[in-house]
Amino acid sequence: MPHTQHERRKLLARVTRIQGQIAGVAKLLEQETHDCTAVLQTIAAARGALNALMAEVMAGHIREHVIPSDAKATPEQTDAAEQVIDIINSYLR
Repeated sequence: MPHTQHERRKLLARVTRIQGQIAGVAKLLEQETHDCTAVLQTIAAARGALNALMAEVMAGHIREHVIPSDAKATPEQTDAAEQVIDIINSYLR
């Protein structure tokens, strides 16, 4: 989880934007005649935002709990952790 107030606020702002996107999907679907393209684009945007949130939380977890900054991590361990983060980011895009 976020380890500073700034990170917490940043993550909560992302969640608020995602909630707005999901509400937008519902609003589009409630319309009598809805544009399927707009619905699909809004769903894709929400999914992308949710994946970005997941990647950020996972990266923070790895950096803070797998290889904590106060631990005596070797450069190889730090590099390996960053490689895992890069793979996660690539996967979630």
